[in-house]
Amino acid sequence: MTTRAKYSTVKIDTDIEKCREEQNWPKVIQLAEQLKERSPTFEYLAYFLIGEGKLERYLEEWAPIEANIHRAKVGLTDAKQFLELAASGEGKKAGVALDAYLLLGKLYFAFGQYGDCLNSFKLADLDALSEKKLPIRSLRTVAESFAIKGLCFLKESLNSSKYKKAEREDETLRYFETATNLTLLYLQELEKQQQNATASYTGTHSPQPPVTNKTLSPILEQALYEAPALLLRKGMALEALERYRSILSAVESQGIHIIRLKFLCQLAQLLLRGTLCNNYKPPNVNTKESPWKPRLYSSLNQFIPRNECEESILVLLVAEAMAVRHTVLSQSADFKEARLNAYQDATFVYDLLTLATVRWGQFALLQESFERAMKFSFEEPHVWRQHALSLITAGRYFDALGILKEVIRLEPNQSINCLLAARLCFENLDLSLKGTQFSMDAKNIELAHPSGLLGRCHVYLGIGYQLQSRNVVLKHEKLILNQYALQNFHSAVQVEPNDYLSEYYLGLQLAQMGHIKEALSHVHKALDLRSESSSTLHLLTLLLSANSQHAEALEVVEAALQEYPDCLNLMYVKAHLELHEDGGDKALVTAKQMLELWKTLYEGQTNSDMPECDRKSDTRSVFQLYTSEMSDKDSSSLQAHSMAASRVEHALSEVASSMSSFSPRPGPQRAWLLQMEVWLLLAEIYLAIDEPGYVQQCIQEATQIFPLSHHIMHMRGLLHMYKKEWAEAKLCFQNAVAINPQHVKSLQQLGLVYHYMGTQGLAESTLREAAKVDPMNHITWYNLGKVLESLGEYESAGSCMATALNVETNSPILPFTSVPLCFE
Repeated sequence: MTTRAKYSTVKIDTDIEKCREEQNWPKVIQLAEQLKERSPTFEYLAYFLIGEGKLERYLEEWAPIEANIHRAKVGLTDAKQFLELAASGEGKKAGVALDAYLLLGKLYFAFGQYGDCLNSFKLADLDALSEKKLPIRSLRTVAESFAIKGLCFLKESLNSSKYKKAEREDETLRYFETATNLTLLYLQELEKQQQNATASYTGTHSPQPPVTNKTLSPILEQALYEAPALLLRKGMALEALERYRSILSAVESQGIHIIRLKFLCQLAQLLLRGTLCNNYKPPNVNTKESPWKPRLYSSLNQFIPRNECEESILVLLVAEAMAVRHTVLSQSADFKEARLNAYQDATFVYDLLTLATVRWGQFALLQESFERAMKFSFEEPHVWRQHALSLITAGRYFDALGILKEVIRLEPNQSINCLLAARLCFENLDLSLKGTQFSMDAKNIELAHPSGLLGRCHVYLGIGYQLQSRNVVLKHEKLILNQYALQNFHSAVQVEPNDYLSEYYLGLQLAQMGHIKEALSHVHKALDLRSESSSTLHLLTLLLSANSQHAEALEVVEAALQEYPDCLNLMYVKAHLELHEDGGDKALVTAKQMLELWKTLYEGQTNSDMPECDRKSDTRSVFQLYTSEMSDKDSSSLQAHSMAASRVEHALSEVASSMSSFSPRPGPQRAWLLQMEVWLLLAEIYLAIDEPGYVQQCIQEATQIFPLSHHIMHMRGLLHMYKKEWAEAKLCFQNAVAINPQHVKSLQQLGLVYHYMGTQGLAESTLREAAKVDPMNHITWYNLGKVLESLGEYESAGSCMATALNVETNSPILPFTSVPLCFE
């Protein structure tokens, strides 16, 4: 009989421990009562178990927060009585007093009695516990005890003096860190136990599946968050970084996915915030082992980030993988809430990833990430818009336009999406007509659903008409488009009188129409509204030169370069002004400075041997050169003029030999095109100072970058003209015009070469073609006058010369179209 009773007691003990680990508290209470009845010697152990069961069961339903304090004082009366019995002298003899004090501390925390809570932990001698291997249930209890002690210190510090608060912060931090380590270890051990139970269940014929344990209590979760947060509040960013690393290096366990995802995002935010500055240190893989510390990831080939760039992107890629893994693809209404929560987590990660990749120039990586995001972003305009912007940074402009059209469909009442599409058409796709239509759609949406962007809609419409006017040849069409542009810019100024961009574009439009004085007035207004705008200063410089104030224009551009020392646009204008005012020597110095500046700004992007994270990203709009003078944008859109196809083939055949071994330079091609333009500027200056040998060298350097540029062929033609090699010059200009029929400079020089070669009919028709393209160019009219004079048409020649003189008084040092498009 005694043996049977002893066996029964052992079995109850085993069942109780199993139920405690499974947190099956009703069963624990039931078994403890049985234990008390069958074996009076375990009376105080039973008291402890009943008190523990009642406490834990209550706290599962009502978390220990301030809002529940009054309810806890009523609902935990029985639990308190049983735990106090277990903590008595008899409980000490039974060996349950220490655990009872720890649970009493938790109970008093729920009561809001923080002093009694700390006293209980003091009686349990919590700080003196030795770091040794603990059972799973004890791991959780001790972890919660350290967490609660840290939270009590935080509560009490609110009413403490400044000095006492500082004194306790270190202790509080130590308690939270210990609680964090124990919590992570507890979760790992719990998952290990569950896996063993699952394996055992798989290998048996038992119809009952293993019990899935509840994992993380609100107290432990709060302690996890408080450890790094307290460091950040103290301004200890580097220590907070190490704490995040320590937590995230622990082997992941079930139930902590959301917390790890939040920590990954918080770590990325800390790195992106820039508070570490020069204090950043790579992660240290060597850590001290302890029975109270969790297992860490380890591998022989483990990647260790070397800098903030690598670590922030690595962390966010891991976060992306976690967020995408838990996204909900089903569109069923039953999963709406889960789908929304998972989508919000994922989009937060993608927004951070956008910041990190753009900062470090990893645009391709960002674009790939958004490609993956498409599978769970059905009908979600935010991710689609971000995807479109990532495609723009990757240079996939047509794909980006297609995505933006989808965003416009998803958000039919948002004018900003139409404006984005319009800007893309104007800035990158040379689709001025399509961009104008998008701008018109934006205006209509804005009128129906105002969002404060009506002024910008008029600005974009004006830009569209302005760009269209540059591409048409017929005088009547050009006049109508210019009037439409002018009307919209005037409307923009009326709607937004304090928007510098409206005044700037109104000034630019008036300048292009030859109204220099009015244009100057509006440019000065634009500068009053935003004095630091480089585009407005650029336009002011050209307007002063058009007003024959070249010295003043040079002063303005030099002052602008004090503010923008790395603006190639302004340096380009400065070189031409110096060439006009002071001869070639000063201009030559400026052009050489441009080459040095190009090396500083772009060499990192074009150096394929440099690690990607060390390359500089070009995000500054002052280097976006979209003009016919400083970019090759106009050569990419051949238009159907009356040029025979054979002439295009002839132009291409001239560089066929170099093309056989030609391959594009590494890195962004726009950067190389800028260097090509600088070489051509140098060639022009050397030609002006009678150094043909250097001209040839500069042309050769430019040819190695992009041999099919009509600008290079034009410069080669100028060199042949300098040498009076008319046949070779004619061929070069013909090639340039074959590639870009609207290149006015080549048409002008080709007409002049025809004139020198005696073919006056061809000279006249070529120059009249140039006048159709740009009727405001005085060189065209002067050359045409010379041709007509040679033909004996003196009256027409005089009229052309008079037109040249009239136009020259309003002609800037460079065309007004050389001012880059500006949207900000």
